[in-house]
Amino acid sequence: MKATLAAVLFTVTAASAMAQGAGVTPVGLWRNVDDKTGEVKAEIRIAEANGALLGRIEKSLKKDAKPDAVCEECSDDRKGKPIAGLEIIRGGKKAEGKDVWEGGKILDPENGKEYRASFTPVDGGKKLEVRGYLGPFWRTQTWNRVQ
Repeated sequence: MKATLAAVLFTVTAASAMAQGAGVTPVGLWRNVDDKTGEVKAEIRIAEANGALLGRIEKSLKKDAKPDAVCEECSDDRKGKPIAGLEIIRGGKKAEGKDVWEGGKILDPENGKEYRASFTPVDGGKKLEVRGYLGPFWRTQTWNRVQ
């Protein structure tokens, strides 16, 4: 009886811990939506390497997207690189005691500008608030989880 009760408690505790941890990370596949036009622009895959975020455009979803498009506006090592596969998120680590990843940078391939960024999973991890900062100014987009 005690062994059965212990097994049940362990299973419930493990399931609860998994449910709390599930989906509360930026890691996954996201669709970004332009906060001004509402247009779905791309699918971005975010991974974690050595405790920091890394995000690449998997595919452009814009109506006028060219399959062979490159980042013409980029001014760093990404200049001339294909948009598909382009690394747009670099860095960002989980803030202690908060469900927010800070200290990263995000690139806007349309204008070549890189912004300081934070990433906050919301709605149980179904959405991701992506905030880009340039000096005292900021802008937030809400991305939708695909996977």
